Amino acid sequence: MKEFKTEGLKEEIAERFVNFLKDVLAKYSDNLHSVHLIGSALTPDYIPGVSDINSIFVLKEMDLGFLKLLAPLGKKYKKTGIAAPLIMTPRYIENSLDVFPIEFFDFRLIHHTIVGEDILVDLKIEKKYLRLQAERELKSKLIWLRQGYLSTMGDKKLLVQNLINSITGFFPLFRAIIYLLGQAPPVERHQVVVKLQELTNIKTSIYEKILLIKREQAGPGKNELDRAFEDYYRATEKIGRLINDLEI
Repeated sequence: MKEFKTEGLKEEIAERFVNFLKDVLAKYSDNLHSVHLIGSALTPDYIPGVSDINSIFVLKEMDLGFLKLLAPLGKKYKKTGIAAPLIMTPRYIENSLDVFPIEFFDFRLIHHTIVGEDILVDLKIEKKYLRLQAERELKSKLIWLRQGYLSTMGDKKLLVQNLINSITGFFPLFRAIIYLLGQAPPVERHQVVVKLQELTNIKTSIYEKILLIKREQAGPGKNELDRAFEDYYRATEKIGRLINDLEI
């Protein structure tokens, strides 16, 4: 269980995460099934010093004592960019593929098994569940965008914050949609945006623009911000219609 599989990882990510994992394994290992890195740390979108390092710890059986062990390590490792891991069991994963298919689809696509068996590589995710969650997510995002806009009461800073808080969650959704449309989804966010536009003929560059705002590479004025919000909303609305009408 103590053989760390770090080949192919960025050196700084491997070093930081293995230090964290050694701390965990020094106190807890018998009930540990496997450990997996997920998310942007495995992609070209990773920004050193900004992006978190996300992971999944799979326990053979759920043990709340493991949470008590991990909690004190949070303060120590948060400053190194290690986010609180997701804690799951094989049974939980098996029973959740119809409820959270988009999340598990993204885990399957973007993960690196550090320790133990790769439980994510062969997950069986049905397209009908992906389509249903995609429709629900898009409709929820439209509600959130409308209410979020109203809640800012014209405050530009609040509107910017609302937009950048919402953007990251779109990319697992878009990868799932690309898959539903019959193509292999890219990992890098820019390529996701390009592929989605290619498949739908919907102008999706607004999502990349919001990412640039998040990275503080673009600071829109008030009029430009209102236009960005409108483009963001309309693109999401059009994608929602497409998924609503998609037959699986």
